[in-house]
Amino acid sequence: MYKENDLFDTPSDNSKIWRYLDFTKFMDLLNTSKLFFTRLDKLGDPFEGVCPIYTIDSINKTLNDAFSKERIKEIQKEYSLYVNKITAVNCWHINSFESAAMWKIYLKSGEGIAIQSNVKRLKNSLKDEKNDIFIGRVRYINYDYFTSSVDKYKMLAYPVIFKRKIFQHERELRAVIQKNPKKSVISDFKPTIKKDGIYVPVDLNILIDKIYIAPTSPKWQHELLESIITKFKLNKEVIQSGLDDKP
Repeated sequence: MYKENDLFDTPSDNSKIWRYLDFTKFMDLLNTSKLFFTRLDKLGDPFEGVCPIYTIDSINKTLNDAFSKERIKEIQKEYSLYVNKITAVNCWHINSFESAAMWKIYLKSGEGIAIQSNVKRLKNSLKDEKNDIFIGRVRYINYDYFTSSVDKYKMLAYPVIFKRKIFQHERELRAVIQKNPKKSVISDFKPTIKKDGIYVPVDLNILIDKIYIAPTSPKWQHELLESIITKFKLNKEVIQSGLDDKP
């Protein structure tokens, strides 16, 4: 279930969020009524789970500079490998409107679906009672020069809130699950999140506000989608994206 965490910058409840999916993934969502939380190391970005050097260096100072700069770099890498195996995320795009860039990035075939929701709907739709789920916007930083007044140990616990500035166009919101191992020794633990990630049950009628179909999709796909969501007893509006409308 959703749980507040003061380290996460959670937008207001009425903030609009979007999830862009190809048709296959949308059908999987309908069939399972579950959101997939991807394990960090499956996202493809080598900086996932990496703590800013500032965080580790700050902790090192409390230890009277016990580690050299070279060792700090090694610790940064080792710790990210650990975080990647215990953390999974479900990602959304924060925006009041559709995004042409998101359609192009996530729907390379020119066909697909965009789910419009909001932060409150996402919070209330989650039905997982086994895991705490935190929700917050990603902070885009320069890893080498980043500094913060936030408690360094809190930042160490959740490096998942950071990404490189080159991704700031994504305006990403993350729902995060972290399953901490029983053993605290980083070098001696087994991944707590198996395979590619975790499926989390959701109430789709709460989660989904509106459904948008890609601007390039033909009319018959629009009609097919309306038929499908009716069969799944979703009383939701299907909207053809107007991004390609002519003036």
